Amino acid sequence: MSYLKFDKKELVNLEYSLQREFLRTNRSGAYSSSTLAGCNTRKYHGMLIVQLNELDGGKHLLLSSLDETVIQHNEQFNLGIHKYPGEFYEPKGHKYIRNFEFDTIPKLTYRVGGVVLTKTRLLVEHENQVIVKYTLEEANSPTILRFKPFLAFRNVHQLTHANMVANGKFTKVKNGIKMCLYDGYPELYMQFSKEVDFVPVPDWSRNIEYIKEQKRGYEYQEDLYVPGYFELPIKMGESIFFSASTEGCTPSSLKKLYTFEKTRRIPRDSFINCLLNSAQQFIWERKDGKDIIAGFPWYESIPRQTFLALPGLLLTQSEVTTYQDILKTNLNRLKDGLLPKYIGMHSDYDAADAPLFAFPAIQELKPFIEKEVLWNSYNKAMKEILSCYKKGTHFNIHMEPNGLIYAKKDGVALTWMDAYINGIPITTRGGYAVEINAAWYNAVCFALELAESANDSEFISEWSSYPALIAESFRNTFWSDNEGYLADYVDGSYTDWSVRPNMIFAASFDYSPLSREQKKLVVSKVKNELLTPRGLRSLTPKDFNYKGSCVGNADKRSSAVHMGSVFPFLIYPFVKAYLEIHKAGGLSFVKQIMAGFEEEMSEHCVGTLSEVYEGNPPHFARGAISQAWNVGGVLSATSVLDKFGESK
Repeated sequence: MSYLKFDKKELVNLEYSLQREFLRTNRSGAYSSSTLAGCNTRKYHGMLIVQLNELDGGKHLLLSSLDETVIQHNEQFNLGIHKYPGEFYEPKGHKYIRNFEFDTIPKLTYRVGGVVLTKTRLLVEHENQVIVKYTLEEANSPTILRFKPFLAFRNVHQLTHANMVANGKFTKVKNGIKMCLYDGYPELYMQFSKEVDFVPVPDWSRNIEYIKEQKRGYEYQEDLYVPGYFELPIKMGESIFFSASTEGCTPSSLKKLYTFEKTRRIPRDSFINCLLNSAQQFIWERKDGKDIIAGFPWYESIPRQTFLALPGLLLTQSEVTTYQDILKTNLNRLKDGLLPKYIGMHSDYDAADAPLFAFPAIQELKPFIEKEVLWNSYNKAMKEILSCYKKGTHFNIHMEPNGLIYAKKDGVALTWMDAYINGIPITTRGGYAVEINAAWYNAVCFALELAESANDSEFISEWSSYPALIAESFRNTFWSDNEGYLADYVDGSYTDWSVRPNMIFAASFDYSPLSREQKKLVVSKVKNELLTPRGLRSLTPKDFNYKGSCVGNADKRSSAVHMGSVFPFLIYPFVKAYLEIHKAGGLSFVKQIMAGFEEEMSEHCVGTLSEVYEGNPPHFARGAISQAWNVGGVLSATSVLDKFGESK
């Protein structure tokens, strides 16, 4: 029996099945995604979305959906489903769904009268190709399958409408056709594993609606081009394969390719394996090297999130080589000691924390690689970051005489809490930010540790006096015995005592400027006011500015996302710090907290973790449907728990 399984009662209930999504990727930027009911509720949903570097570098939806129709005795049963204006769904193929199982790959079962048809689909790794397998499990009379493709050929952030420019011409290829709606796009090959008839009936399916976009305050109606339909007979027990790809294929090889690709997937037969399966989907083979896609469906790479995601995504599977390849890709982007906030879009180097988070990412390699080798591999990048922060770099990021890092630029959010409304940051946190300075202390200490192992006397001479200065200044600046926790940021005479999760980094880094008692108080404060079953809140509910819901248009969501919303990636530093303080006595509590994440495997996006969760119970998922640093953070926390348990 599958670990993740949804039955007829759940699936025919659109209120239930439209809220649950699935995602598959190809490790090269392409993906396939929809809801359990098969109805696309986002403009980002589709059967084949590919990365087109030759066009605009973005992701583009080619094939939105493929509607299947079962024909017996001249009766037609359409398995597709689309939403049109007025809460109108047509056809209503979801009523034929009997179950949806998620094991190695998703398997959907339909029952139409005496017909039982199963459907599975996967993406071919590093190829812009989706393969769908249809098997006629049961049938008591001759059966014909009809397939109607809905084409978009658009950037995922946009919508398309009926027009006279679309090129509806098609060319027959082996067991299918190829076509390209607009100049600049690759041709889309639609082929089957056996001979098929294609009947051209060109038309536009108008006013298809995406309810998620409507709720998010965006345009939500579009028209999709339907060139006609494919038709072929199928016998009981027979399997046929459909391929949609930007390259032609050999139809007779589809079965072999599908079988091979299936063997490369991690079965989603447990909580951990779901996350490991999800972890594989974020790996991105870019032209400039391997990288991490920050989240699906709309993100590309975000260096700060990459560094925080990497240990859980890869080292839990001992993929050290890939880990180092991704580190290299990102460190090659250094410019004056800084890294861009985003990759794949216009972005400035306004991420004061990102370069410092590279140090703990390198630290995580210590169990796998000798310290001297680490220094030889990464000292150039580490020295550049430390030197530039020390002497000062862009955005007024510099070291003050007290050894702390000051970062402030009017109108710019320099930390990970970087939401904007109309170009104005919501949470500026300018000045001394607590996590930046905790990361700075850890970075200097760790670099000295490696330099000493390699006898780099010049570096040691320059930096050996700084840890004591930074630690003392950190405690004097951020700590208050009266408050019993760390300030979030300090700027001149102003000290912000908002209870936020940023302080947890100071208690969790391998090198901490805090005493054991101070760590204990920080962990206790975070546990009592920020901890939820989905991670840590970004602001305590006791704060006047707290917002426990993250819904509405873009402005409303931006105003709330760092004012109370929950981030799962923060569970890793919390668990690490909690177990360091409580040792074996904390195991039971941490196990209970980690078990809470398992519920999410069957909720928002099956088998993975979303971008953010609401601060108020029941902590509904919001934002992107699958986020790398959240999956990585939970995997890292689970790994720490397992290792700690083994050592006791």
